[in-house]
Amino acid sequence: MKYLLGVDFGGGASKATLLDENGRIAAEHTVEYPTLYPEAGACEQSPADWISALCENTKSLIEKSGIDAADIAAVALDSATHTSLLCDENFRPLGNAMHWTDSRSRVEANELLSQHGEEIFKKTFHKPDTIWTLPQLCWMKRHRTELFDRARYIFFEKDYLRYFLTGVFCTDYIEAEGSMLFDCNTMVWDEALCALAGIRTDMLPPIKSPTDTVGFVTVEAAKTTALAAGTPVICGSTDTVMEIFASGAVEKGDMTVKLATAGRICVITDRPCPDRHLVNYSHIAEGLWYPGTATKAAAASYRWYRDTFGEDYRTLDAAAAALPVGAEGVFFHPYINGELTPYADPLLCGSFTGLRATHTKAHFTRAVLEGVALSLLESKQYLDGLGIPHKGYATLIGGGAKGTLWRQITADALGITLHVTESADSSLGSAMLAGIAAGIFKDARDAVQKCVKRVATVTPDPENTEKYKALLGTYKRIHDALAPIYHENK
Repeated sequence: MKYLLGVDFGGGASKATLLDENGRIAAEHTVEYPTLYPEAGACEQSPADWISALCENTKSLIEKSGIDAADIAAVALDSATHTSLLCDENFRPLGNAMHWTDSRSRVEANELLSQHGEEIFKKTFHKPDTIWTLPQLCWMKRHRTELFDRARYIFFEKDYLRYFLTGVFCTDYIEAEGSMLFDCNTMVWDEALCALAGIRTDMLPPIKSPTDTVGFVTVEAAKTTALAAGTPVICGSTDTVMEIFASGAVEKGDMTVKLATAGRICVITDRPCPDRHLVNYSHIAEGLWYPGTATKAAAASYRWYRDTFGEDYRTLDAAAAALPVGAEGVFFHPYINGELTPYADPLLCGSFTGLRATHTKAHFTRAVLEGVALSLLESKQYLDGLGIPHKGYATLIGGGAKGTLWRQITADALGITLHVTESADSSLGSAMLAGIAAGIFKDARDAVQKCVKRVATVTPDPENTEKYKALLGTYKRIHDALAPIYHENK
């Protein structure tokens, strides 16, 4: 029996999935790691924590499954898109990585928007914002000049981890599309865009296809990961496209709703849909794209809440489930790192409002879950307004899909049926991608047919849907009232 290994690196954890050649999940394992907030607006991660999580994950997975590591036919990694890491001439990190949710580059993003906005939008299909690598590099150049001047290579997260396994420096074109340094029309690193950040194109990794075999596990990496030396390692891609792939969304009109570090609603199309409030990326299925909206902190909000106030998710959910829609007047806005669709405003802050002495911790918990769902409803309304055709139902993906309460709240708020698969984790998508590269699956559709299994369907309660529509009006007015205050305190 041959096996396929996919390893994901998300906003707060790494998950590994081992898939057998028949499309069955043989084992899974997860390792959490911290996200660091050293100053206002900062969001960083340590590359040493990534490597530690990778090694623990692979060793635990092989031990748990009892397989011979030599039977792994291929390995693929994925990670949060455009999380960048500066390295020296010896490929050693010069500091922590800037996570894509880091918002310190708002001044630089605004400068790029005012001075070069149209040129950037035409080439990248996106407008400058703090989430992209280009403004983040501009911030580094201005505020971390000594470190920036020492940089010789720029990695993205999964690419640094693949380098650790193979010693090969490269990336894939989907990752490159999210950097704001890449021309999405010509599909090459753009010298003019790179010049805006003060870098050269030779500092960026060579671009490959996600299914290209780019290297093999080295003897040194084998010692710390328990993988077999010589195991093929493919290029891989970003976490969202792998989640979408793992959900089975490989046909035009398929839709996904994501409850992961960020929240996303994506529709599969046969072309990009450039819009200043959408994120556009290529799909791994040939000829397709997955434009979508974005809520900046979805599961990240719930994890922050759990880590700050304690208890486990199951206990929190059980208490919140006993409360009615609307958490008896408590609202939460998940703007803990600013917000994307439909505001594109890094200065927004998270908030709890409507508090009374009668409210309990359960009210706060339910408000967090509902606040994210209402942000997704705003995103869906914006997407619907663009007239992008979809099938009217969606597959729920991301770690938040595990919670039955949050599933129902999300279905009710959006007013659509949500399907849940056995695993829509991006690590499963990476394992499926490795199977294509290894020749075990013919293509993306064949992999979906053999690997994706629907396990639940969540139907919205029409009465609750109407309640959430009404709550959204108040939710928006709270945003409108507080946003000017956040801008005064910038």
